[in-house]
Amino acid sequence: MKSRKAITLWSLAIAIVLLFTACLIFGSVDIPLSGVTDALLGRQTERHTWSVIVIESRLPMACTATLAGAALAVSGLLLQTTFDNPLAGPSILGISAGSSLGVAIVMLALGGTIGTSFGSYFSVLAGALLGAAIIMVTLLAFSSMVKSTAMLLIIGIMISYLASSAISLLNFFSTQEGVHSFVIWGLGNFSGVTLDRLPVFASLTTIAIALSFLMVKPLNALLLGARYAENLGVNIRATRNRLLILSGTLTAVVTAFCGPIGFLGLIVPHIARLALRSSNHIVLLPATALAGAAIALLCTLISVIPSQWGIIPINAITPVIGVPIIIYIILNRKKILYFN
Repeated sequence: MKSRKAITLWSLAIAIVLLFTACLIFGSVDIPLSGVTDALLGRQTERHTWSVIVIESRLPMACTATLAGAALAVSGLLLQTTFDNPLAGPSILGISAGSSLGVAIVMLALGGTIGTSFGSYFSVLAGALLGAAIIMVTLLAFSSMVKSTAMLLIIGIMISYLASSAISLLNFFSTQEGVHSFVIWGLGNFSGVTLDRLPVFASLTTIAIALSFLMVKPLNALLLGARYAENLGVNIRATRNRLLILSGTLTAVVTAFCGPIGFLGLIVPHIARLALRSSNHIVLLPATALAGAAIALLCTLISVIPSQWGIIPINAITPVIGVPIIIYIILNRKKILYFN
């Protein structure tokens, strides 16, 4: 079993390196590996545009995909363990919808755009984070009144419906240009984080993922049931609130910078479980983060391969990968090992 876990972790790490390299090489402009290497090392490339493309476009996109995939995957794992529900995901509690509502208010009601200027970009980013924060505060307020995780999950779904309804109304009363801009944002992409914005995104996601790793013991205790966890000294309500804050923060940051990315947070934890044959979070959490990064890089690579038509939206690719996995999970739920 230990060799299986080691092989899985090393395989995922190697896959990330290979996919990351492929994302730097492939795109609308053919750049040889030597050109990519020279650009990364600061040497003079055969063509000056190669260095600009690699450093200012492909490198930030690959880094963003790696971090965003890991963040969404970890967020999904935290929620699935918290609610003891294999179909729980980052969008299920309305946090993604809250971010989308914040962006919709900025773009559709206030006339903002996703521009290259700092002001326009900051307004959209602030709207997304504020919308997610409001949903998180609302959920935490209900968490203090509702003891059942199942009821809290239902409340989250209802909040998501309300946010989606508000977005539909804003779309209905908005201009054609505003609706178009919002739809493009809602398709999701990893190319919107530029090199100067990448440090902020990387810092926020890395800190939140690192804090999630500190919750390994409470997460393993929750797998054994609420009563057993309480006997081990775990404060169920406080632990649940911390997990909600962490998963909500991870989802909010990724949604604010990249748009609402679907399915990754839902399917990746199951892929990691199936690969490890274990739900022990000591190995499952890092495996989930690595698998999320690898699958996000794979989706990014697929999105840029048909370069003559431009970059395919990420949300057009993730369902193709996610739906078969979800159907498999539903049909074989009893056969899947969740804890070992």
